[in-house]
Amino acid sequence: MSRLVAVTGVTGYVGGRLVPELLDAGYRVRAIARNPGRLQGRPWADRVEAVGADAAELDEIRAALEGVDVAYYLIHSLGTGRFEARDRRTALVFAQAAREAGVRRIVYLGGLFPQGQDLSPHLESRKEVGEILLASGVPTTVLRAAVILGSGSASFEMMRYLTERLPAMTVPRWVENRIQPIAVRDVLRYLVGSADMPDDVSRAFDIGGPEVLTYRQMMQRYAAVAGLPRRIIVGVPVLTPRLSSLWVSLVTPVPGPLARPLVESLVHEVVCDEKDIAEHVPDPPTGLLGFDDAVRLALQRIQDADVATRWSSASVPGAPSDPLPSDPDWAGGSLYRDERRTRVDAPADVVWSVIQTVGGERGWYSWPLAWEVRGLLDRVSGGPGLRRGRRHPALLLVDDAVDFWRVEEVVPPRMLRLRAEMRVPGLAWLELAVRPEADPGTSTLRQVATFHPHGLLGQLYWWSVAPFHGVVFGGMQRGMRREAERLAAELAQGEGPSAA
Repeated sequence: MSRLVAVTGVTGYVGGRLVPELLDAGYRVRAIARNPGRLQGRPWADRVEAVGADAAELDEIRAALEGVDVAYYLIHSLGTGRFEARDRRTALVFAQAAREAGVRRIVYLGGLFPQGQDLSPHLESRKEVGEILLASGVPTTVLRAAVILGSGSASFEMMRYLTERLPAMTVPRWVENRIQPIAVRDVLRYLVGSADMPDDVSRAFDIGGPEVLTYRQMMQRYAAVAGLPRRIIVGVPVLTPRLSSLWVSLVTPVPGPLARPLVESLVHEVVCDEKDIAEHVPDPPTGLLGFDDAVRLALQRIQDADVATRWSSASVPGAPSDPLPSDPDWAGGSLYRDERRTRVDAPADVVWSVIQTVGGERGWYSWPLAWEVRGLLDRVSGGPGLRRGRRHPALLLVDDAVDFWRVEEVVPPRMLRLRAEMRVPGLAWLELAVRPEADPGTSTLRQVATFHPHGLLGQLYWWSVAPFHGVVFGGMQRGMRREAERLAAELAQGEGPSAA
């Protein structure tokens, strides 16, 4: 029987890509998530054993690791307040659980850092987690990587949007620091190969691609691969990491709480000191993927809407996550609803195709300026704003980010429920549903906005925005109805739907 491996962080960027690689390599995979129901819709979901466990709860994670040969630790709390303390506690619990469950090896993907320097909070935390796991008593492989190049990577998207949106820019001094980026496909190959390391190997390994570049060089090389004119990049000494992260969060989809620790880490030069990993996981015959080829492949994935996972796919710890109260006699406090229904002269499957495309480049079908202003206000206050977009233009999975919403539930072809992650004094949901009517070719579109206010500020917030619901939500419903009827008319004429 093939060996059993456990993967944590399966809803994240690397974890979601590692699972199919392990399956293809012949391993049995136990996917560990706080809510395994959120794995529905993933192409590998029916090939794994899904187990519910919180990695910070000893009894839960120990039970989830029983019988496991290799455990992948791909958890971090970057982008939340006090992420260092959260990551320290979770790593300590996981290390104890792995030891008590008899796990043969732990594999952890951490960050590459320079030796003998005061590190940024992000890199110091990654270093500390690696040390905790190495001290667990379980043989451990710690892989230390710098910038990961791949469609959907937070570091890659930060570089991508800075380069694409700013033909000329002033930048801090860290753009001259040297970095050894690595393609995500090579990271995955190292992760899979680490499962077979001998029991007497327990150490950290630096992993990097074949080139060492400055951040300035990476942006210029990205521009060349993307067919953009050469960028004008002027370095200035006055931009602090805090100011730089604010600038990054305003220009790119990466929100401030995540941009700041990433930017702070760029003040360090991160270059591999050794390549001992090759003794256990040899380079492929064609060699490691170079920067230009990695960027070219990532851009092709984005163009083909073939981005398997994205940095925003991972639920952010500490973000609103309470499920929508469904009990009609719910006693948890005020629960405000704005419910709207409209008859649509289009089949339900056509309406569903419209529902699935909300957000991102398509927009929200009503008063674009209002959505843009709300997104900007959220961005300035530290929220994600509208710039996260979506992973795929026409397909949604549970936990996908859609601008400043997150998919909480999707029941094709009937219902989509989004949970708000914008900064609001309460919890908010938006539900879109369709049902067919008795008359052939007609259906009803139902739209429900629900808000659970926190305190007086939440109450004031609801009543201050309620007068605009007719314009925003009413306009959204009318816009979706028009789009569905347009698509239905094209189908009736035999033209096939267009992407207008």
